[in-house]
Amino acid sequence: MPSDGQRLAPKEARDVRVLVLTGYGLNCEAETAAGFSRAGATVDLVHLSEMLERGGRADALAGYHILAFIGGFSFGDHIQSGRVFANRLRFRLGEALCRFVDDGGLALGVCNGFQTLVCLGLLPGVSRARGTPLAAQQAALVHNDRLGYFDTWVKLAVDPASPCVWTRGIGPTIEMPSRHGEGKLLFLDESLRDEILASRLVPVRYADASGAPTEVWPDNPNGSPGGMAGLCDPTGRIFGLMPHPDAYLYPENHPDWIRQRDAGTLPAAGLGLRIFENGVRAALAG
Repeated sequence: MPSDGQRLAPKEARDVRVLVLTGYGLNCEAETAAGFSRAGATVDLVHLSEMLERGGRADALAGYHILAFIGGFSFGDHIQSGRVFANRLRFRLGEALCRFVDDGGLALGVCNGFQTLVCLGLLPGVSRARGTPLAAQQAALVHNDRLGYFDTWVKLAVDPASPCVWTRGIGPTIEMPSRHGEGKLLFLDESLRDEILASRLVPVRYADASGAPTEVWPDNPNGSPGGMAGLCDPTGRIFGLMPHPDAYLYPENHPDWIRQRDAGTLPAAGLGLRIFENGVRAALAG
């Protein structure tokens, strides 16, 4: 890692360094690391306690190109999913996170990781100017309309006009597992929602069998308005979503893989891998 806090520009996929934060109830580190590794990147898994030992150093994330916030139940989802984890980061590593984003770093948050990015104010990220502290939280992922944890496969409609670099070239739909109890996406007020929609910062939406965005259960597992399943920031480099691309890295992960095999439609790799590949490509493009 460079001592001056600067990140070396990657020349090939293996030069892309990914930091996967682990610990305190998070449990998707192996799948997330596998996704980035299969995309060719170099992955470091670091426990949050180790990161916090670096304290308020502005260069605490130096050397990394992608920061991954994984799924699970950080701190037992006490208070609100992702809240405690986000508070630890905000007050101990807030300056480093701001510098990482301002220097062009990418971030992916899946499920609890998405909840954490929202609590940190990094998503939707429309009110933070370069060089300023982390923004206040402006959105929330609240309890599903049908209360309780729900595990299912979902279809996502992908917006090709979104600035999100992680979903580029994917679509018009993609399937992956969804498993959460707090995933209904709400915003601070209507003006913020309108700004987000106008800027196409909702890259993925829960879709019905025809591929149209839906609010109807179970295609939409939480009742999120307009089927909103994820958010990106205005740069498109920070992306969070509730469903798990990390759980569809292999074609055999799909519940219909045998039928797909027999029909000759089985993909060579799980379609969730495309999101990790896009992140690595974006890091290479700078």
